[in-house]
Amino acid sequence: MSQLSTIPCGAGGDGEILWGFWYPVLRSEELRGRQLVANTRLEVPLVMGRDAEGKVFALRDVCPHRAYPLSLGRFDGQQVECAYHGWQFDARTGQCRTIPSLTADSKLQCERIYAGSFPCQERDGYLWAYLAEPEGRPLDRAALPPPELPKSSERYRIAHLSADLHCSMDHGIVGLMDPAHGPFVHQSWWWRSRRSIREKQKTFEPIPNGFRMSAHAPSANSGPYKLLRFYGQEVTTQIDFVLPNVRTELVRCGKYWFANRTTVTPIRRDLCRLDFCAAWNLFPWMPFVAPLLRAFGKRFIASESARHRRSAARPESTAAHDAGGRRRPPGALVF
Repeated sequence: MSQLSTIPCGAGGDGEILWGFWYPVLRSEELRGRQLVANTRLEVPLVMGRDAEGKVFALRDVCPHRAYPLSLGRFDGQQVECAYHGWQFDARTGQCRTIPSLTADSKLQCERIYAGSFPCQERDGYLWAYLAEPEGRPLDRAALPPPELPKSSERYRIAHLSADLHCSMDHGIVGLMDPAHGPFVHQSWWWRSRRSIREKQKTFEPIPNGFRMSAHAPSANSGPYKLLRFYGQEVTTQIDFVLPNVRTELVRCGKYWFANRTTVTPIRRDLCRLDFCAAWNLFPWMPFVAPLLRAFGKRFIASESARHRRSAARPESTAAHDAGGRRRPPGALVF
């Protein structure tokens, strides 16, 4: 279990940032050679790269000398060099190795200086960073591995999609857990419509750091699930919601399966990144499954992104804020 801690998301923020968890930051394909890539998660500036041994790393994108972005410097496969004064830092630990301006008689011990660093691993085509706190200090204990998309066979295909959501993490996460908005926000001939609304009953059970919607027959009125009737076997779906931001679904149909994971990660207090990853062994003889998934997935995610964008652009009602100007959370969440 993660070491959970919270820090307010910033002045006027809609919630709190959850620390002590793994968060996806970059797609693996975004990192090439000795390139340094800057990004931000949880309002923490990050610089990521791949060392000479092919291992990924994540440093706080701030030189401890004059706060210059390390991502603007050079990387030789082992050390990141700041472009301002040439200070060099070990890519994995952040420990300072060289200060070019030090004289031979200087008593300054550069090895006692560190740039913030974060545990970093590659999983399912993403670079994940473990963010225990914003400064990147050494951990008291090793972090557990990042989450992995469940895969029920050795051979499978995989696809990735992403989008920006103009909302707080709280509002983005609610969208992952809220099935009632589907027929209204995600209306389409291949998914659902208003006419598809019907009473349903699900069973939930606790799991570490979250809860599970137990395996059940999926909605019979959703086009993608109807396709699985081709196999003539029972179809079940199981959905997990796990802190801080992960929704995972596993659909089974005999020996065939389809798994997908969606995360909503705050970049800053009012902007999040949605990352969707899917793997499957269904219809292996059909070459256009992956293009279709990407096409329909983009439309589905685009409708979710548009919903948040319209809400963010709407003039705020004074009734939705407290006396200090902060947005009040809804009084009740009814799904």
